[in-house]
Amino acid sequence: MTSSTAFAFAGTTPPTSSTTTPPTTSGPPSACESYYTSACGKSGAALKSALNSIIRTQTKLNYDQVWDALKATDQDPSNSNNVILLYSGRSQAKSTNGGGANDWNREHVWAKSHGDFGTTTGPGTDIHHLRPEDVSVNATRGNLDFDNGGNAVPEATGSKYDSDSFEPRAAVKGDVARMIFYMAVRYQGGDGFADLELNDLVSNGSAPKMGRLSVLKAWSAADPPDTFEKRRNDVIFDSFQHNRNPFIDHPEWVSSIWP
Repeated sequence: MTSSTAFAFAGTTPPTSSTTTPPTTSGPPSACESYYTSACGKSGAALKSALNSIIRTQTKLNYDQVWDALKATDQDPSNSNNVILLYSGRSQAKSTNGGGANDWNREHVWAKSHGDFGTTTGPGTDIHHLRPEDVSVNATRGNLDFDNGGNAVPEATGSKYDSDSFEPRAAVKGDVARMIFYMAVRYQGGDGFADLELNDLVSNGSAPKMGRLSVLKAWSAADPPDTFEKRRNDVIFDSFQHNRNPFIDHPEWVSSIWP
């Protein structure tokens, strides 16, 4: 995403902070040392399993804490009072979060009905896939899978939708794909949550599936991680969940796990 359009361990809950100013971040781990050591040299299913073992160690937020977290992770780099809305690309005041028509709320990029995890602590509150979005645009996206084509989305220039899929604007297509890849690796059914998997379908309904895989892979390749996305990954790691999205640090791992 362009500049204006464009860590406590698992099971613990950090105190809600009244400040939303992003802290200084330490930056991503270098190459395969440190954080990703156990994943080094692996590919395919072995890589997916190793990454799951790494990123499942995290601090879990409750749904109310997500509001303050998003005000830090998605802060407009040009205006510290605002956040950038994911699909709309609009810079909007942090204070306008809520349920009104022109407010922003918490968009689950992996739709919470795909696995029926709702907003309970776990996948329903994992800020690696929760983003600020205009209330009405969020409603338009609903629980649609991702694919190309459709009708223009009001208040989200460049985004499209139809009866079974949603296409985000070009500047965040890779962001969306990498959030979906994260969820499919982080949540594999071993910790009481649904086993989230990718397929090449749309209309997945309430099944713990999300598609379309081939399109998501293409979006990730065409829209590599930018400064906004990398900084967001750092803030989540340093100040909130203390885990990372490996596909932002290593986009090449997408094709290794999903050839």
